[in-house]
Amino acid sequence: MFLSIFDFIGRKVINTCESAGAFVIFFLKTIQTLFTTKLKFSKLFTQMARIGADSLSVIVLTGASTGMAFALQTYIGFRRVGGEHLIGAIVALGMIRELGPVLTGLMVTGRAGSAITAEIGTMQITEQVDALRTLRINIFQYLMVPRILAGAIILPFLVLFTMIFGIIGGYVVSVYALGLSPEDYISGIRSYVEMSDIIGGLVKSSIFGLILAWVGTYKGYRTYGGARGVGEATTRSVVMASIMILVTNYFLTKILENL
Repeated sequence: MFLSIFDFIGRKVINTCESAGAFVIFFLKTIQTLFTTKLKFSKLFTQMARIGADSLSVIVLTGASTGMAFALQTYIGFRRVGGEHLIGAIVALGMIRELGPVLTGLMVTGRAGSAITAEIGTMQITEQVDALRTLRINIFQYLMVPRILAGAIILPFLVLFTMIFGIIGGYVVSVYALGLSPEDYISGIRSYVEMSDIIGGLVKSSIFGLILAWVGTYKGYRTYGGARGVGEATTRSVVMASIMILVTNYFLTKILENL
């Protein structure tokens, strides 16, 4: 009885270590390919358009609605202590430091990260990846590097839109729905928001973009089991990337705070 329990735990630990090792080796091989082969700029720009431009409408809506809801909830709490004049600063700092990067990362993971996994996974099960190898095409140079690099480059631009429209949404609710002074809202942002806050949010977003593209390409590359396998890989990709973004966000916040 006890031996079977230890055997089960041991197998789980070994499988977890093997999966984590393969995941890291995949990323290191991608980095090696990036610096040892010629970058395909046409593929890079195509992926930047798919991940970035095609997600813009979703990002704008997410930022605006989050800023509006955040301003309303902040007002409900601050009204009890007479701090309504700080709503602009709180909304701006929340959108810039935390909500903007995290929500953008999660939304792009669901929209673009899942598409990356499904696309590469379909290529894998239909043997298109093997056909590329037969043609002596470097799989990592052709498929992985452009997507991972595009995710890391384009996500900060999307986060800027999330930040801007979140602050605008908070302004609209604060001034036109709650009747607060527009001068208080704007002056609070000018007084409390610093350039280091914006830079920290953009650094976070770049890392989140790297994570979602890294997970998406890895899960797609490791897809097996036909059409059902593609669906399962896509689901695991979104879940894994979302969890990694949320966990990484805490450590990045701590590191940036110390810096």
